[in-house]
Amino acid sequence: MDEIKAGRFEKTLVSDDSAGEQLELMRGRGTIIESDDIEFIDVPIITPGGSILVRSLSFSMKRGDHVLVVGPNGCGKSSLFRILGGLWPVYGGTVRKPSLTQVFYVPQRPYLSAGSLRQQIIYPDSLRTMRSKGITDADLLSILKILDLDHLVASFPNGWDAEAEWRDVLSGGLQQRVAMARLFYNRPKYAILDECTSSVTLEMEKIMYEHAKSLGITLMTGKYIFTKLDAETRLKLEDEREELEGYLRAVPELERRIQELSVASAGC
Repeated sequence: MDEIKAGRFEKTLVSDDSAGEQLELMRGRGTIIESDDIEFIDVPIITPGGSILVRSLSFSMKRGDHVLVVGPNGCGKSSLFRILGGLWPVYGGTVRKPSLTQVFYVPQRPYLSAGSLRQQIIYPDSLRTMRSKGITDADLLSILKILDLDHLVASFPNGWDAEAEWRDVLSGGLQQRVAMARLFYNRPKYAILDECTSSVTLEMEKIMYEHAKSLGITLMTGKYIFTKLDAETRLKLEDEREELEGYLRAVPELERRIQELSVASAGC
């Protein structure tokens, strides 16, 4: 942990020490207990491939206790989050956590479902479920305004019903903002934010966190140690990336137009 705090980290698997210990741990099964709070008691962190990252992890957090998990890539942040999200098994110890409906996982690269713009915001709900909750398109627009996304509705002829390959249409920063709009719509008790603000500005990141907390969502946030760049440099790089992504998204349309002009010129 001292190396991590100092910004130095070399990944060394615990499983390198003892193959026998690795097999023994993977044969075990831990206990999962539904609870309003989150608590790990002597829980090993083991990847699906059998790599033991942590022999025994213990910690607890209650609602309202916002936790920041900081460290370099490979130190186990995402592994912890995947266990909490029910994506990885518990090989030992005890995990107390809310039901999966009350824990919302927001990854660095969000899943964008097939379907309309509206469905990107209300996922995993269906339109029928949304209506049954008494939520309207006007309510969704209010969420988008918080994240400076309300222009998306007007930018498509079909508005909320517009369908597209959203991963290709939206930049990385817009995708991350859509994922946060999804979080605000679902309003779970807990949110696991796994480096999910890496492509947004510091100002937008602050808006995201403050609004999530105002909704009563308890946040467990994973952040990469970003020691070599100050905030101003990071902001400039993020702005430049957004601009370049915009140019790249325009390339297919430019190529199509060039082809049309070439055909027209050949016919003259």
